[in-house]
Amino acid sequence: MKLLIDEMYPPALATALREASIDATTVAALRLAGSSDTEVFGAAVAGGYALLSENVGDFTRIAAEHSTAGGHHNGLLIALSSRFSRRPAGIKPLIAAIQAVAEQHLEDRVIYLKRSNRT
Repeated sequence: MKLLIDEMYPPALATALREASIDATTVAALRLAGSSDTEVFGAAVAGGYALLSENVGDFTRIAAEHSTAGGHHNGLLIALSSRFSRRPAGIKPLIAAIQAVAEQHLEDRVIYLKRSNRT
């Protein structure tokens, strides 16, 4: 899995994901900080990344519009802020949730990550 992490998450999340054998990069690392959600989604598509965000409203709309226009994407992972904290203590549960879906076929899917009872 190649994963692009939206800019609301700390860079430490990408580092921790790479340590967990997930190819992760950040919006900032791609020099997209401050870009529109449409630009971020487009970069994810162009780079072959699944996209991780908590911005459910904008990105689900953008993904639906992209699909309706005949486009494909590599998956949209939604980590609701009510389930996952962006604070350091929230990194481990978020990594576990991402690992739980990492081997699934993600193309053109929107997946709402679930918090494990073990984390």
